[in-house]
Amino acid sequence: MNIAIISYWHVHAEGYTKEILEKTNSKVTAIWDENAERGRKYATQFGATFYENYDELLSDKSIDGVVITSATSEHPELILKAIEAGKKVFSEKVLALTTKDCLKIKEALGRTGATLTLSLVKKCEPQFLFAKKMVESGELGRITYARMRNVHNGSIGNWLPSHFYSLEQCGGGAMIDLGAHPMYLLNWLLGEPKTIQSVFTNITGHEVEDNAVSVIEFEQGAIGVSETGFVSNYTPATLEVSGTKGTLLIRDGVMYATQETEGKWISCDQLPQALPSPLVQWAKGEPASDDVTFGIEEAIVLTRMMEAAYRSYHNGQKEEV
Repeated sequence: MNIAIISYWHVHAEGYTKEILEKTNSKVTAIWDENAERGRKYATQFGATFYENYDELLSDKSIDGVVITSATSEHPELILKAIEAGKKVFSEKVLALTTKDCLKIKEALGRTGATLTLSLVKKCEPQFLFAKKMVESGELGRITYARMRNVHNGSIGNWLPSHFYSLEQCGGGAMIDLGAHPMYLLNWLLGEPKTIQSVFTNITGHEVEDNAVSVIEFEQGAIGVSETGFVSNYTPATLEVSGTKGTLLIRDGVMYATQETEGKWISCDQLPQALPSPLVQWAKGEPASDDVTFGIEEAIVLTRMMEAAYRSYHNGQKEEV
């Protein structure tokens, strides 16, 4: 597959390019960037053609698919144009800032038969595949609670680009960026979200939040907690899942205690094999699992959750998803 990278605005764009080149037989043949200087730099680095005009790039019939790594606010226009041009689309999360725009994309996909994959990478990692297996097996009983903490030190380490703090371009701060991972994993593990209540704070004085927690009520009665931020050091990603028959903990390893283990904590040394990343699966055209998906329906729920989380933050009330 011949692939075009659509903007190097996002911190993952360069890594995605290398992943395509190193782990698939696909080629990166074209680049468009709203910042022409940046686009030409990466086109030279990766031996691709730089297009100043996005529509001209889309008219190139040799290009099979596009990787959307632009500002999130630009996703809908860029994605809809790519769909109408018959390109396969891979998008950085979140898909769009509003459910309304997600539904426009869904309509275009249905009408044209085009495909879309969202970068929900943690659904491919062994420890989270194991958590999903434990939840579905019933060994933990009826799931009552799950909490995921996913943070880094980007704001206090000063390695995030300044545009990651733009409310206009990003739609928010830590929660809509890094917090997407807890949000979609909680949705995957606990089912349909019902309500959300958020507390966000700002430690470093940027335009958007850098420290955030959302508490989510799910349709089946479980409570989920999504914790994220750009202002924490030495904090590994943590997931705990509790049910009526046991608890699972993921933090520098995987442990669980259930009625079957008579309450003894078991360290799990044999985890499922990691799945290829969503990007690799997309670039190869080879879905690794019928049960682990990264499509438009998952994208819509994630944006619904984010919209409700930010509404709650702004008005101080619990919001329906």
